[in-house]
Amino acid sequence: MVSQLETPSLRPSIQHPYRLEGLVQVFTANHRSFFTNVMAHALRLAGQGTPVLVVQFLKGGIGQGYDHPVQLGQNLDWIRCNLPRCIQKPLADELEIQSVQDLWQYTRNVVTASRYSLVVLDELSLAIAFGLIPEAEVLAFLSDRPVHVDIILTGPDISPRILEVADQITELRRSHQL
Repeated sequence: MVSQLETPSLRPSIQHPYRLEGLVQVFTANHRSFFTNVMAHALRLAGQGTPVLVVQFLKGGIGQGYDHPVQLGQNLDWIRCNLPRCIQKPLADELEIQSVQDLWQYTRNVVTASRYSLVVLDELSLAIAFGLIPEAEVLAFLSDRPVHVDIILTGPDISPRILEVADQITELRRSHQL
């Protein structure tokens, strides 16, 4: 048995009685963490027909890159850097720097083109902290994105300037000693 979701189209002829405005959400911790609830949210929305993009800026893998997205279902594209490994430290080589910048440029282009309604930018804070993506570009991107697009940023040490533009901030803290 095969099942397929029918994705509702975004028809501009439909007039809503209110303006739909996307949110900027931040999920942060004082350590590198995988935010399972963010991914569950992305999968749930994609399953309901919403186009979702997950971008992992510091993760690599064989056969990765924005031109080889992993497609989870019909509505979720998951992209990583075109690198054979993950970037762990701020000392990136030229290939790593170029790969992150290419991924950032691609992300900005597809968001501007309104291809997705939810965009998850995983570990963007570390890409900024490592000097791979300028914070000023991220702030401009957040303010210039199409009004309906939700953005979720994840990672440790989100800068105060980005926190200022966030509509929601979720901080993961440990309440006990390990």
